[in-house]
Amino acid sequence: MLLLALATLGPNWSHALDQKFNIGSSEDAALKELIPADSVKTLTMRDAVMQALEHNVDIQVSRHTRDAQLTDITFEQAKFDPTIQLGGRYDRNVAPLNRPVFGFGGVTAGSDPDNFDQNDTRLNLGYSQRLLTGGSYDLTFDTNRNSVAGRTGFLFNPSYRSNLSFNLTQPLLRNLGLTVNKTLITVARNAAAVEQLFFVQQVLSVISQVEQTYWELVFAKKKLQVAHAGLEAAEELLASNREKVMAGVLAEVEALQAQAGVASRIEQILLAKKTVEDQEDQLRRLLSESEWDLKQTTPLVPLDVPLQHQQNFPLENHITHALEHRPEVLQAKKNVNSSLVQTQFAKNQLLPDLSFQGGLGLAGLGNNPTDTWDRLGSTDFYNMGGGVILSYPLGNRSAESQHQRRKLETHQQQASLLQVRQQTILDVKEAIRQIDTNYKRIRTNQTSRRLSEKQLKAEEGRLQLGLSTTRLVLEFQRDLQFARRRELRAVLDYNQSLSHLRLVTASTLHHYNIEIH
Repeated sequence: MLLLALATLGPNWSHALDQKFNIGSSEDAALKELIPADSVKTLTMRDAVMQALEHNVDIQVSRHTRDAQLTDITFEQAKFDPTIQLGGRYDRNVAPLNRPVFGFGGVTAGSDPDNFDQNDTRLNLGYSQRLLTGGSYDLTFDTNRNSVAGRTGFLFNPSYRSNLSFNLTQPLLRNLGLTVNKTLITVARNAAAVEQLFFVQQVLSVISQVEQTYWELVFAKKKLQVAHAGLEAAEELLASNREKVMAGVLAEVEALQAQAGVASRIEQILLAKKTVEDQEDQLRRLLSESEWDLKQTTPLVPLDVPLQHQQNFPLENHITHALEHRPEVLQAKKNVNSSLVQTQFAKNQLLPDLSFQGGLGLAGLGNNPTDTWDRLGSTDFYNMGGGVILSYPLGNRSAESQHQRRKLETHQQQASLLQVRQQTILDVKEAIRQIDTNYKRIRTNQTSRRLSEKQLKAEEGRLQLGLSTTRLVLEFQRDLQFARRRELRAVLDYNQSLSHLRLVTASTLHHYNIEIH
């Protein structure tokens, strides 16, 4: 609630003064009506941080990006998942014969071709998998029923045949080993970790923005209070001058100057009020995703009181903490690890491609399924074999170029890590220096404000004795307002610098006891 009231004087005296100087309460009241009054919504710093973490749009976007990156790990792991295949097929083939076929009886050559009518029903079941060692295997079982129409010389008609086969391929040089074959999985995990760290970095950034904006709102409201105090002082001066003008001990121009000072102070309140509302909107944007919330005009009242006492910040401890927890440093480490893994893979690709290929199979045949499976299990009919295959491209320039590229990328990532670590150290040192500087600014501006208060009080005493003028008193009032704003600015800068130190050392989450999953 804004209380802007000129000094209350007697009605007859006020009417006479209005007629004499063409100034009065009607004009002052019109100026007061420009300052609205509203209900308020209180908010602590922790409340603001928690609302931002729950509703901030930037955090939600970063969270979705992180979750999407996690699916790449499953995608790469799924390449080693087993595959099962089930199939069935029926075929009938009626083919013309140009002559009798050996094994057929009672067939004579004639003008019409004979036919060969064959029916085949096949079922198969397969199981295959890629191995982390670099190899792959497949296990296949198939069975079929075959029949030929008419009289034949076949042993079984219809016949049932079953086959069970196992095949294995295993690299012995290139693409051999768990580390090489898990390269893409490792890279995907590192990429997901980087995205998680980016999410943490986004959270820290949003919290820092909330803290900075919260203190800016505190400063804007304190600045508005200073403007109100300046208005009250100008109103008191105006009331005093009006009394002296009526008593005939002060010139009319002094009352006019005092009223001009009141109008100037009201202008300052209006500008300060606009700044407050602008800062409230900035804070609303950080705290909510709702357009409805952004349309609200209820003033936000921050409840936290800014700190003014000096704190100790050991430089070495804060640098160590920042290097161990700052997301940018951890991201750079993950990128180095990914580059090293990819370089190791590229080095493996320089080797010749030497692979073992082997297989083992069992077969069974009979006039019914039971006989077929019995003969299959007896292992009387089988096939087996194996061997190695060696291949190597002459010159191998493709693998050489990729290996060289990966080595250069690794050096680049290592240099980036060193750069980030150095910048982190500088950020921590600068943040601690800024805290120390802002604390000293508080002390100096407090001294300046006390001196301005004494100067104003002395000048007001001189005015009472007729040794000063209204203009000088108004100037000293203005100087006191400036001194109060500078003191407030130093206090708020000090609290913002504390927030910045938490940001560059990645200690914000610990400060608010927040865990991110």
